[in-house]
Amino acid sequence: MKTLIKNGTVVTATGRSLADVLIDGETIAAVLAPGSSLLGFDIASSVDTVIDAGGKYVIPGGVDAHTHMELPFGGTAASDTFETGTRAAAWGGTTTIIDFAVQTYGQRVMDGLATWHQKAAGNCAIDYAFHQIIGDVTDDSLQAMRSLPDEGITSFKLFMAYPGVFMSDDAQIFKAMQVSADTGMMTMMHAENGPVIDVMVKQLLEQGKTDPYYHGVARAWQMEEEATHRAIMLANLTGAPLYVVHVSAKQAVEQLAAARDVGQNVFAETCPQYLFLSMEEQLGATSDEWGAFEGAKWVCSTPLRSKEEGHQHAMWQSLRTNDVQMVSTDHCPFCMKGQKDLGLGDFSKIPNGIGSVEHRMDLLYQGVVDGQISLERWVEITSTTPARMFGLYGKKGVIQPGADADIVIYDPNGHTSIGYGEGKTHHMNMDHSAWEGFEIDGHVDTVLSRGKVVVDGNQYLGAKGDGQFVKRGLSQYLI
Repeated sequence: MKTLIKNGTVVTATGRSLADVLIDGETIAAVLAPGSSLLGFDIASSVDTVIDAGGKYVIPGGVDAHTHMELPFGGTAASDTFETGTRAAAWGGTTTIIDFAVQTYGQRVMDGLATWHQKAAGNCAIDYAFHQIIGDVTDDSLQAMRSLPDEGITSFKLFMAYPGVFMSDDAQIFKAMQVSADTGMMTMMHAENGPVIDVMVKQLLEQGKTDPYYHGVARAWQMEEEATHRAIMLANLTGAPLYVVHVSAKQAVEQLAAARDVGQNVFAETCPQYLFLSMEEQLGATSDEWGAFEGAKWVCSTPLRSKEEGHQHAMWQSLRTNDVQMVSTDHCPFCMKGQKDLGLGDFSKIPNGIGSVEHRMDLLYQGVVDGQISLERWVEITSTTPARMFGLYGKKGVIQPGADADIVIYDPNGHTSIGYGEGKTHHMNMDHSAWEGFEIDGHVDTVLSRGKVVVDGNQYLGAKGDGQFVKRGLSQYLI
């Protein structure tokens, strides 16, 4: 099966050009000057399908390096299955996700990984890979971690938050980072000071401050900055590469930038919610149905930060200066009814998470329209850098011969209304949208996953099981 995408503007992390893209089976065969012939033959007449991308951008499919499909959390589980979540991702122009396999306390690492393989196998609409959460750093776990690269898992995540659930103490982090340094695996870190946060939560509840807004008050930026600094110092001591997830505080970015300025292998992601949403909006959120509890839609960890204090501005700036290298979603959706409402009257019981896997590419494109980032940087932070950071580059994140034909045709003259309800984009398994009312000056028109058209206009053509597990190599982003 051969496909020709013609007349489009191919956009990469380094530039843009008018070009045609020839696909042979599941991979890209050639990137050609418009209207080129091949061995004297007109290419368009010798392929099975021609897609006209005139006036549109042709970009590598998005790589979302931080999702949580079916994650058990807070007495419930993320509402998107691998089937529904990856289908929604495809609708939004993401063609690869990296989800988190979970080792819980008392569980063997490889048993946790096997569970996630069972959840995902045969259910995904797009390709997928795994990071490994290490929830119980023991001698057995440390030994098992050394085998993860053989399984195509080259990164693991630790938590400085959630005491008694996921949190590792400094000694455990130190030991795990030693494994990271020895093997080349990336240490990923949820950087918040969990024990202090728990004290602040208890004190706020005792004062009768129970609304969702106080979730962010309890998780103050100082606790993110402190934990980020501590993680950087432990990585410095061990020589481990460090990747800090869901950075939301400008002070945490300052710690990361200082470490990078002296040549340390320290990297970070931010998420759409920290670029577009704020505590002020959460505080003012009310509805007839939920009252002030409406703000639970935006409860996530790390939390939303104050726009007035300049955190949103700092996040955009950090993307321009590469102090933060990429944007993932931390997609961990929960419905308001039956899940988020577990925290009615007690914000600490609200399941933490926002659903965004469908909207990341669109939201970041709006950043291009608004002058926050360049067109090339959009591709870089949503596709190319995630692929490089986590050992997928060459296969994913690029339009070049030999790469998987994961391609998005994006219409800059189109329009997307984000939200929940008739006429709006929303294919995630949720009863609300955290992005209700957002308008995007662009539209995902066509999505190809390994050469197969899975989205065409407003039609979904993919199927459960289209996606394959992808083994990853070591990071291709280290300095």
